[in-house]
Amino acid sequence: MDYSTILYDLEDNVLLITLNRPEILNAFNREMMTEMIDALDKADADDNVRAIIVTGAGRGFCAGADLSAGGNTFNAEARDDREDGLHRDGGGRLALRIFECKKPIIAAINGAAVGIGATMTLPMDIRLCSTKAKFGFVFARRGIVPEACSSYFLPRVVGISQALEWCYSGRVFPSGEALAGGLVRSVHEPEDLLTAAKVIAREIADNTSAISVTLIRQMMWKMLGADHPMEAHKIDSRGIYFAGKAADAKEGVESFLEKRAAKFPLKVSEDMPEFYPWWEDRKFS
Repeated sequence: MDYSTILYDLEDNVLLITLNRPEILNAFNREMMTEMIDALDKADADDNVRAIIVTGAGRGFCAGADLSAGGNTFNAEARDDREDGLHRDGGGRLALRIFECKKPIIAAINGAAVGIGATMTLPMDIRLCSTKAKFGFVFARRGIVPEACSSYFLPRVVGISQALEWCYSGRVFPSGEALAGGLVRSVHEPEDLLTAAKVIAREIADNTSAISVTLIRQMMWKMLGADHPMEAHKIDSRGIYFAGKAADAKEGVESFLEKRAAKFPLKVSEDMPEFYPWWEDRKFS
């Protein structure tokens, strides 16, 4: 697929996806959704991709939905390309794809992240932002409700009280409040943001087993909905059993004992353990 709303740049095992509609602060539309999902499919299939960074071109990260359709922006029945039945939320389709991604994803939020611009980052693993970034869960001010599965993700990221405060008011807030509220890991000067994100990505890409990272990502996210630690014990036990007898575990131990850098041989595209994916298929209906 040729991309018109994003940039896809892979260098030294770190993929940089840049939202690329800078003239309108990278406002989100259906094309961007489709291209982002395709980019994640491509990244998952490429063993050379060990970590993903998502950022925005120009002054903004993503200023929210493209409102060029005016008052019918959120009216699915006004669309010429409307699907039959209940219209699926495009932001939710992207969020679910991010949720299922096999590679760790870091959000480098360089500017305004409002509406879908904020909610698309919630299923990403680590969020950093610029001092110029600002955030807004503005749905109540637009007469709609949270989207992109954010009623699931936001309370899990920042807690229910903080999530409700930001969504009830719909106000836009600065990077310092995002940091205090637990939405972002750290705040950086604009010129330092991507460097900081790449340091985290390099730590992953240079030092870890790709199989381990993929399993860890899914174990952590999938356990958010578990009702008892026994569910974690079940999957931990399977993971330790199958990974423990595989080549990456042997290399991890031997490289440590020999005081050298590890060279993990296994590939996500070919060598995932037989129990993966272990979770039940879930479909929209």
